[in-house]
Amino acid sequence: MREICHDGQVLQITTIRPAADIYDLPWSTPLEDWPEDLLAVLPRGISRHTVRFVRTSQGVIAVKEIKDDIAYREYHLLRALGRLDIPCVQPFGIVSGRTDDQGNPLDGALLTYHLQYSLPFRALFSQALRQDTARRLIDALAVLLVRLHLQGFWWGDVSLSNTLFRRDAGEFAAYLVDAETGELRDQLSDGQREHDLEIARINIAGELLDLEAGGLLPPGQDPLEIAVHIMSRYAALWSALTETETYDTGERWRVDERIRRLNDLGFDVGELSLTTDLDGSRILIQPKVVDAGHHSRRLLRLTGLDVGEGQARRLLNDLDSFRASINAQGEDEAIVANQWLNQIYLPVTRTAHPSLIRKLEPAELFHEVLEHRWYLSERLGHDIPIEDAVRDYTQTILPSRADEQTVVDADTQELDLTEMFSDDDFDEVELDQDGNPVEATGEEWTADDDDSAWVLNDWNPDWRTRD
Repeated sequence: MREICHDGQVLQITTIRPAADIYDLPWSTPLEDWPEDLLAVLPRGISRHTVRFVRTSQGVIAVKEIKDDIAYREYHLLRALGRLDIPCVQPFGIVSGRTDDQGNPLDGALLTYHLQYSLPFRALFSQALRQDTARRLIDALAVLLVRLHLQGFWWGDVSLSNTLFRRDAGEFAAYLVDAETGELRDQLSDGQREHDLEIARINIAGELLDLEAGGLLPPGQDPLEIAVHIMSRYAALWSALTETETYDTGERWRVDERIRRLNDLGFDVGELSLTTDLDGSRILIQPKVVDAGHHSRRLLRLTGLDVGEGQARRLLNDLDSFRASINAQGEDEAIVANQWLNQIYLPVTRTAHPSLIRKLEPAELFHEVLEHRWYLSERLGHDIPIEDAVRDYTQTILPSRADEQTVVDADTQELDLTEMFSDDDFDEVELDQDGNPVEATGEEWTADDDDSAWVLNDWNPDWRTRD
């Protein structure tokens, strides 16, 4: 902390790092009257306080004029949240004891680093955006709110205006930018969490109604419906993240099942940690909201595989699951990806006989093997080795698949399916009362005499439609 005397008044400046030019700023002038040549022109959200951006030797600093005691409290809260690895603006310092040239007291100032490449939500809506942008921002805010609540932080003023949004490698991330009403506790009660959610719903509805009145909300978007959306997204995410599953280390298929549930909620799995103890394994998954193309770009960067977005997502899920299964969360991601590529992906895609390679492209073949493995593991209730899944798939399913490479290369024409197949090619299908096919599973898996192994007796698991 540095104290500067000015006309008998003591100006106190506390900063994380020394910055001589901070001391030279016109602290005796109200922030709204600072000269334009000192300011950096950056988009600002709506705030109850005066906020300005200034260029310094430490980079662009956001200056928020606020009461001294509130500035100190928010400064320390932001530092605590940073230590907890919560996405929020980084505090830089506090200025207190300000007076004007006549000696009249002025509010203090909270200094934070400007979050590069971030935008307030109103600036985002001033651009040409996709129809679902509002919901995607709500999704990102729900992720942030869940992370805050898991750490025991009650926000007290949840809103889009108090949040910054940033794209980072295709991800939409929300950052807390205003913590003055917040409280950090050991744990939040259900009532405190619900209170924060209700505040969020009301504030978001008002903000979106304001956008609609200004003609910035895309047509067909209902502000009240979107505001309620945070309640359901939060509830689903909270349940998915806080449920603890304990199981044997060999049940890798259940890790895949947990990832699938989060994917169904619309969240990518950013982190997957598996901690083992005497009783089994515990899984904790960190979600992120992602843009289209993120998965294919990430897979290309890690492995050199250039595949479709859906395929990339499935392959990355398996890579993350592989990383957890070998307890390599602390290893460099590129090194683990190379292990997965050489130990899992390439052996699987090179297993098929050359005559079958034209059936599916390698990434789709790998995806179907993973699907086949998951079906078998789900049916048996325990993990199936990838080698067994590959062998069964290439023997029982792949030979009957259409030759997709040939189909793709052929001229497009209208095909009469009745000329392609005879009546003998179709089995009579039993229908239920709603007209849907009744599931036919054929023979079952049975245990051998000593129950030490499982044998597949002419069961055809490909009754599901996979095309």
